[in-house]
Amino acid sequence: MRRAGRAAALLVVLGAVLAALGAGTAQAAGYRYWSFWEGSGTGWTYATQGPSLVRPDDGAVQGFRFSVSEDSQDSAKPRRSPGFTEICADTPAEDATKRVALVIDPGTAADAPAGETPPALRTACARVAPDASTAEALASVAKPLRYSSDALLCAISGYPASGCGEQVSDDGHQAPAASASASPADSAADGDSGGSGGSGGGPSVGVLVGAGAVLLLGTAAVVQARRRRG
Repeated sequence: MRRAGRAAALLVVLGAVLAALGAGTAQAAGYRYWSFWEGSGTGWTYATQGPSLVRPDDGAVQGFRFSVSEDSQDSAKPRRSPGFTEICADTPAEDATKRVALVIDPGTAADAPAGETPPALRTACARVAPDASTAEALASVAKPLRYSSDALLCAISGYPASGCGEQVSDDGHQAPAASASASPADSAADGDSGGSGGSGGGPSVGVLVGAGAVLLLGTAAVVQARRRRG
């Protein structure tokens, strides 16, 4: 009976550990960052490279969207369809240059950091050198840009005023375990509009191993107690 009591106690401890793990993982809602998109027809495709690596052709449309998301699979797209003709209607072609249409969508109030209000969505037509990158095109029409020490794109036209790819909780606030340099997993930035990583999003290996050990001990104790009673 004493061993059975110990087994029950171990299982109670296990339940508490698993509940704590569940609470920790449920708290994380994702990352707050600028995602990078490429216009394709009437829709958007999540970029597979960062804006400093992409060198768009004349007539290309590139998009940026600020939002909170876990990764590229659920990242919010710019809320305007790509349309080069409309965006660059007042920017005629010139020799030895190219035109890149940009859609800059700062997102909604729900995605904004505390105390900040997102500016209105806007478009711009950048006229740049033929070999210019998207990052250079963006810099020509949307300064000031802000980058982190890891070359992550943190702000466009000064928005947001602080933060860079930080992890946030379900209520929209910065998660306690997040750092200012945290970055969204599976982003297409290659060090430019989000990066990779997101190490603060789940329970540590040590906690998981501990939970597993408790589970094994509890199971063994129950089995042993049943054998002795039999």
